[in-house]
Amino acid sequence: MPPGVAAPTGGVRMLDGVLFVCQANMCRSPMAEFIARRLFADLPVAATSAGTEAVDGAVMHPYAVEVVAATDADVTTFRTRRLRPEHLTAADLVLTATRRQRSTCTALAPSALGRTFTLHQFARLAGAAAPAEAKGDTPVRAAVAAVVRARGRMQPAAPGADDLWDPIGGSPADFRRCAEEIERSIRSVCALIATAG
Repeated sequence: MPPGVAAPTGGVRMLDGVLFVCQANMCRSPMAEFIARRLFADLPVAATSAGTEAVDGAVMHPYAVEVVAATDADVTTFRTRRLRPEHLTAADLVLTATRRQRSTCTALAPSALGRTFTLHQFARLAGAAAPAEAKGDTPVRAAVAAVVRARGRMQPAAPGADDLWDPIGGSPADFRRCAEEIERSIRSVCALIATAG
């Protein structure tokens, strides 16, 4: 559960939660989690990650560690976790690396269907969302509502366009390129959430 922050009334308001999902929770989703933590630093949003086929308790891929460590983030305590239905039901927004993983998420937790997208898909729709449509009880939920409205106005993307390629088996440069792609998408997500906030 994301940590609480003090609300203006003196109570505790929970942070919105964004969950990043890939296959093993060793490369794409942990890189996305740590990039998002940096980009969400001024927003009431917490980022976590999981993998559809992850083994609980493994460490991040060493090339992903290099990418994340370059941002001065502490990755020493990161451990992979297998995606479970409760992770999905607790998240305000679920962003997957691929369409296949998006399908897995919605099969595990059908109630998360309306707030589950691939990362590229959500970023593309966020760019087309009208700021005036970003309305909801929390910034992330407002951003999701705006993206859902934008989706109704847009043509579907070409097959594969919404998938984030997997750098596993590649070089450190491949991991850096993947991280740059992730960051571009998360910046679009972040911009819409900031507007909604």
